[in-house]
Amino acid sequence: MRIPQTGLSKQEILAALQAFKTRDMDWKAGKVFGYVYNPGEDPAEVMKEAYLAYLTENGLDPTVFPSLLKVETDVVRMIATLLRGDANVVGNLTSGGTESIMLAVKTARDQARVEKPQIREPEMILPRTAHAAFHKAAHYLSVKPVVVEIDPATFKVRAEDMEKAITANTILLVASAPNYSQGVVDPIADIGRLAQKHNLLFHVDGCVGGIHLSFMRKLGYDIPDFDFSVPGVTSISADMHKYGYAAKGCSVVMYRSKELRKYQIFACSDTLGYTLINPTVLSSKSGGPSAGAWAILNFLGEEGYSRIIKTVQDATKKLIDGINSIPGLRVLGQPVMCMFSFASDEINVYQLADEMGRRGWYLQGQFSTPLTPRNLHISVNFGNADRADALLSDLRACVEIVKAKPPIDTDAIKALIGGALQSPDPEAAFNQLAASAGLTGTSLPSELAFINEALDALPDSICNLILTNFFNDLYV
Repeated sequence: MRIPQTGLSKQEILAALQAFKTRDMDWKAGKVFGYVYNPGEDPAEVMKEAYLAYLTENGLDPTVFPSLLKVETDVVRMIATLLRGDANVVGNLTSGGTESIMLAVKTARDQARVEKPQIREPEMILPRTAHAAFHKAAHYLSVKPVVVEIDPATFKVRAEDMEKAITANTILLVASAPNYSQGVVDPIADIGRLAQKHNLLFHVDGCVGGIHLSFMRKLGYDIPDFDFSVPGVTSISADMHKYGYAAKGCSVVMYRSKELRKYQIFACSDTLGYTLINPTVLSSKSGGPSAGAWAILNFLGEEGYSRIIKTVQDATKKLIDGINSIPGLRVLGQPVMCMFSFASDEINVYQLADEMGRRGWYLQGQFSTPLTPRNLHISVNFGNADRADALLSDLRACVEIVKAKPPIDTDAIKALIGGALQSPDPEAAFNQLAASAGLTGTSLPSELAFINEALDALPDSICNLILTNFFNDLYV
């Protein structure tokens, strides 16, 4: 493909882009229970106009665009106050939860370099349920992730288990409020005491829950303390573009003080070019996401968010109760908010996800661990809350369809994997296995049950290798 010799018309361009979406799932129909967080038409329209009004403004230099400094400061202060931070709490807007987490890990690493120079191989302690972004940050920043298993009944990490993992190299403790996979909140207060006892930084990943849980607390729900009200918590991430219902590309990372936040900032005057000062990872960045976040906060207000959260929680309760009433299905743990997962000892949940997919629903498959079963994840938001009854109806029907289907031959898959592990060229053998499962070339698979079954049976390192190779081939 080449750049066209003559430019296309606006109509041709928009028509082509719309045609590209033919295989996309229709999130506007309220059947996608992940990835999209829809506040409704009026808030979305206000946010879109604000976003476009700042599309071209560049957040790189606040002396050129001081309006973006104002917008960012306002958003950070509103979210910090919501999370019960005092006047000393500071923060920045980032492109998403992964960047916020990356910066929290960088801050811990760079603080240790200055204040604990004896640490040459820094470590951070993660629950098994911690988001993969922490592993990504560890990989990028050369910080060792020390993974602690969770209680398989509650899906929470135990503070005593985290304490056993602390070494002279530990620089950071991590917990979730809630974890994405099962929607449960780790014992933040206990871990905060642990951080204080051992003089460690403690980051709370509130990317999905920080805003939603805070409004639930305001509405009278029984929410465990997880925010800056907890002594020992030194940083928190909270995504505006998830349950803050802002446009994609906006998260907030906050610190207890400027003294800590300074380790996040990068400055460079070492070149012949302009002096570069970056509080976050990105240099040039559109002002659109920041303006969109400012707009949605001010348009919805506390009343609007409270109304949304109440609607979403009512739908979540209906779904959890309904799924638990379907023979063979069970919700895992005790979800605190509108994210949860469910498993089955009777049917293959990956096949169930495919059956639901044929009816237009998206439920997210999650792999098993030695302590926890394979499961399907659901994220409820305002845009799909009104589809709870329809989802339950189709789920009941699809469970019966899967019960009548022949199960996937897991023994054959394990035999193939065992043979590949013994191969003199394991990578080639696993690439062949991936091809047989449909993970090859530049085409996306239409069904995922067999693929998920195969990936679930693999050691994590081999699974990661196959997925890396697949994505390496998928993109130009």
